[in-house]
Amino acid sequence: MDSRLIHSNPSSRCDVKGENNGDGEDSSKYPYVSALCMNGGDGEKSYCANSLITRRVLSMTKPVLVKNTKEMFTNLDFPESVKVADFGCSSGQNTFLVMSEIVDTINLLCQERNQKQPEIDCCLNDLTGNDFNAVFKFIALFKKKVTREGSCFISGVPGSFYSRLFPRKSLHLVHSVYSIHFLSKVPDRLEKNNMNVYITGSSPLSDYNAYLNQFQRDFSTFLKMRSEEMVSNGRMVLTIMGRNTIDNPLYRDCCHCWTLLSNSLCDLVLEGLLSASKVNSFKIPFYDPTEEEVKEIIREEGSFQINDLETHGFDLGHSYEDCIPQSGREGHKEAGCIRAVTESMLVAHFGDSINIDTLFSKYAHHVTQHASCTIKTTVTLVCFTDSEINLVFPLVVRLSNKFVSFHKF
Repeated sequence: MDSRLIHSNPSSRCDVKGENNGDGEDSSKYPYVSALCMNGGDGEKSYCANSLITRRVLSMTKPVLVKNTKEMFTNLDFPESVKVADFGCSSGQNTFLVMSEIVDTINLLCQERNQKQPEIDCCLNDLTGNDFNAVFKFIALFKKKVTREGSCFISGVPGSFYSRLFPRKSLHLVHSVYSIHFLSKVPDRLEKNNMNVYITGSSPLSDYNAYLNQFQRDFSTFLKMRSEEMVSNGRMVLTIMGRNTIDNPLYRDCCHCWTLLSNSLCDLVLEGLLSASKVNSFKIPFYDPTEEEVKEIIREEGSFQINDLETHGFDLGHSYEDCIPQSGREGHKEAGCIRAVTESMLVAHFGDSINIDTLFSKYAHHVTQHASCTIKTTVTLVCFTDSEINLVFPLVVRLSNKFVSFHKF
């Protein structure tokens, strides 16, 4: 596939009563899910300009990626060609930060071992609505940075990672950051939830079970698809937003990103700017698992065995080092990040009735109001896996402090 196959994409406290990838009930009830993609382009509201958090996470997981790239390449006895895939590459240059680390690591290892440089096929995957043009504009810069004796090829692979995307036994290294927590669909049979876009402490337990069940199905499917596509002794590194393990599965703190979005939408309803029923029918196709839930799914799916897992606390709102505390800038930064992720779905659902600028001005205000919040439910979790007895893939999820690896049987 070449760069011509690209599709640009433009960029609770309220008790008021009011092509997705799945099928069944959600196909008609939540049609906006098919619009899920990050804001394209490189403007002020784009994902490219609002993905500093992802870059910080990529920096945090760099040692894991480098270690597993070296082990994969060595265990495969320095193959002449290597195929690498980034699932959920989004728009902008973050995906090339990953590819640069992989290519540079292989390059350096070959120099150290006096081995011939391999040809490296870098495959960038995301949904068909993704702005691949905003990705491929960085190809020249990427190739200049990793200039070497060997060859490096870039291709776009549009499609859901909950399906097969590559030939059997063709992938050597898989990477994904902050993508697997997005579900293929909004769960079926959710209760009316007082205008909350996601689980809160006031949600019925049945909603938690519905989200968990959907994540179990989707993540199991992801693991099965990748197990068919990976070569023996290949590796996988995934990063997912998750939560700390606590007794109450409904608990999400007051400054959880989706709680803040619910509050902001509720503000617009109270001001007569949005319909309560329309807000009540908007749900985020997302799930933040605990470490235990991830482990259980891996065990039940059966393709991999857990060896090690690492989790890191990672605060969304405090991840902007250039923000002055209490200045309000951190609120606008976080609002910009969430806007870049959700705007496509919000516009698809609400249409002209919603003023996106006003909504995220409210969001920034709520972030600032909770600037002193120190109890966070979001964390980052890293897993390592083996595809066949000696095969290892790393997996990263946003959860607290441990490493997990698993083997494929």
